[in-house]
Amino acid sequence: MTHPPASIAGAASNPRLKLSGISKIYPTVVANDRVDLSVRPGEIRAILGENGAGKSTLMKMIYGVTRPSAGQIFWEGQDVQVTSPAHARSLGIGMVFQHFSLFETLTVVENVALALPGAQALDELAERITEVSTRYGLPVDPRRHIHALSVGERQRVEIIRCLLQDPRLLIMDEPTSVLTPQAVRKLFETLRQLSDEGCSILYISHKLDEIRELCHTATVLRAGKVTGECEPARETPQSMARLMIGKELPHCEHSQAAASGEVRLRLAGLSHAADDPFGVDLKDIHLEVHAGEIVGIAGVSGNGQQELLRAISGEEPLAERFPVQICNVEAGRLKPGQRRKLGLCFVPEERLGRGAVPGMALADNALLTASHTQGLVRGGLVDAGRARAFAERCIEAFKVKCGGAGAPAKSLSGGNLQKFIVGREILQAPRLLVCAQPTWGVDVGAAALIRQALIDLRDRGCAVLVISEELDELFEICDRITVIAKGRLSPARPTAQTTVEDIGVWMSGLWPGAETDEPLAAPTPAESLHA
Repeated sequence: MTHPPASIAGAASNPRLKLSGISKIYPTVVANDRVDLSVRPGEIRAILGENGAGKSTLMKMIYGVTRPSAGQIFWEGQDVQVTSPAHARSLGIGMVFQHFSLFETLTVVENVALALPGAQALDELAERITEVSTRYGLPVDPRRHIHALSVGERQRVEIIRCLLQDPRLLIMDEPTSVLTPQAVRKLFETLRQLSDEGCSILYISHKLDEIRELCHTATVLRAGKVTGECEPARETPQSMARLMIGKELPHCEHSQAAASGEVRLRLAGLSHAADDPFGVDLKDIHLEVHAGEIVGIAGVSGNGQQELLRAISGEEPLAERFPVQICNVEAGRLKPGQRRKLGLCFVPEERLGRGAVPGMALADNALLTASHTQGLVRGGLVDAGRARAFAERCIEAFKVKCGGAGAPAKSLSGGNLQKFIVGREILQAPRLLVCAQPTWGVDVGAAALIRQALIDLRDRGCAVLVISEELDELFEICDRITVIAKGRLSPARPTAQTTVEDIGVWMSGLWPGAETDEPLAAPTPAESLHA
């Protein structure tokens, strides 16, 4: 149910932040072109646009990560040059990044301490983190190391770190992309409270229903330019999508799957103790994925998804061979490269670092997984021409906005990098594709393109396993759905024979025959689904 946003606390006041003629020009692209923007105290303003429209670049200039090529920034009426994130924080500007700015070898509390001024007593700060995380429904253990956290848990750390700074302007770049429905509700309550207290909020999201529910106003960017403004509560998702992409919102064509073929992935009583003391042990998991079907795994972040993905991909070899079988081969002790030679392709949930090397060109990133299937290495030597051609195929087929095959991965927007990584795996014509969070941080048009590509791959006979925290996505593309909770997997149920409400209850661990002796990593979203 959509609730119209409350009135703006500072409706009659002057802008807290005003941008005048802001441009950012790179050697290969104009990211922002003479952008004018303002936000008043208490206003929640959405920034809408396709991947690559210039949203994140604009926010980084406000936060001092990037310097404008031209234009002026006015903060509370004063012309300022924001020279660094530390300067921005001293002004009262906080930002939650889409791509996390966390040190993986440090703990949660150590990462938070680095963002706060002055020396911090870690024990006291850990108590503050626990208090804030509990108050806002964003549970996280301050003692855990970042490298051991799932994407959803890392997002919570970013949000908590920002809230601890008491910002007067809060910038949020895709803050709900990996949060559960209940956590989203709690976050919205927090943002409304901050708005009522006079905090200004700039909110980037591709979830148009969220923007209609939360935001007072919206500015639309296309190709780096402001192309319009609107009041989201007066719009529909379709009308806002037209403002963003200039055409009707695309829809996936999901016909009923043909009779399923051979088993391409079999998990036969998979149990595995997590190496990380804060990790989740996998317990007697059984699952079959057949050729010609898409099976989805739903679940609250931090309930064993990361451990399951590592067990399937080979990043964490098992003690025995039989619990993981790929294309009829017992693969539990095989390395990732050996599993790929059996026909496995894999899209990890982390784009930068696991899906792509930030500083490497797209052509070189293509080599990371496609060297064998596409003949990119011959006689031990890299065929640079073939690698470049394959990268260009990915760019063209998946409409990746970038500076070409030579562009470094870190120069792409999050959504465009996601399209490239998904395209790189799909164009290898895998026999089995395992895909985690396939449309995280991707705009509505690109999300439809990726989802349709997965369906088309299924129709060509591939077995597809999708792990996602987007229930709507799973119901849109999957033939069967199962749920992971505290390292256990529920029975798989045909999508047509279940509902979002049923799966929401199962996400709390309450499916028929389930063991419920342990609490979940986070509260169930079932309450919000019934709200």
